[in-house]
Amino acid sequence: MREFDYRCAHDVPGALALLDGDPEARFLGGGTNLVDLMKTGVERPARLVDVRELPLDRIEPTADGGLRIGATVTNSDLAAHPEVRRRYPALTQAVLAGASGQLRNMATVGGNLLQRTRCGYFADITKPCNKRVPGSGCPAVEGEHHNHAVLGASEHCVATHPSDMGVALAAFDAVVSYATPDGPGELPFGDFYLPVGDTPHRETALPPGALITGVTLPAVPVAARSRYRKVRERASYAFAIGSVAAALDVRDGVVHDVRLAFGAVASRPWRARTAERALTGAPADAGTFAAAADAELAAARPLPHNAYKVTLMRNLVVAELTRLTEEASR
Repeated sequence: MREFDYRCAHDVPGALALLDGDPEARFLGGGTNLVDLMKTGVERPARLVDVRELPLDRIEPTADGGLRIGATVTNSDLAAHPEVRRRYPALTQAVLAGASGQLRNMATVGGNLLQRTRCGYFADITKPCNKRVPGSGCPAVEGEHHNHAVLGASEHCVATHPSDMGVALAAFDAVVSYATPDGPGELPFGDFYLPVGDTPHRETALPPGALITGVTLPAVPVAARSRYRKVRERASYAFAIGSVAAALDVRDGVVHDVRLAFGAVASRPWRARTAERALTGAPADAGTFAAAADAELAAARPLPHNAYKVTLMRNLVVAELTRLTEEASR
């Protein structure tokens, strides 16, 4: 591990000043991803700016009926918060599905959004990887890719985003707030992650040196009737091979409102807007759910060893929307 400078920030302006625009400096939250990457040599920061003592650890209501979640709120505190559990149950379920209890006690909301892919080629510095070394190639395309992307990928990168939390945030139109030396800013969640294209090393639309300060969830009534379902290769702590966040409002047997997002199928949490459009105003039945999933997954471009994800995601969508429909009728 490279020797590095360590500083602890106590306020947002101080944290930005300590980073000082240095491209070799990093903000440190819980460290559950960054420290691992430092140990393997993927990340080699010259300075760490610890932001855990910043006053960003609260979950508060907003004036329009939403919730604002501070960037240093731990995953455990987010999952346990009574208003999150009541108004956005899929978010609670997503957080609890990710990592172990010990990791959730350390991991922060801001850090969760910035975690890097778990692609084995990215994590192995002896291998080429366009995310790690732009222009070096993507060996996963011809190599080990059974858990890689089927949507929105490119010839330059087929890695997936590992966040469970992000899938639920995508479904509920979250907004990411950040601070820079030039002032604050906001990014709708749909614009936060950049398309892969030919620059997979550029993962978010955050300005250089920006510090995430929080995430705002708008008032989304349908979110109170939501679920998160994660499929993994073993029942214990593991990253998803496919997941879905779904929210559904059925009235008189017809879909009145729906939110749908997929995980572990793209380089970012995937908002399934084509499926949402197909579902809205349609009968709430298995045939409609399957057709909507097929419409979304028509854009899938699987590789030889991950085509199973298309069937998996179709089945997940039908199963979770059916369960939500049954729950609404009780």
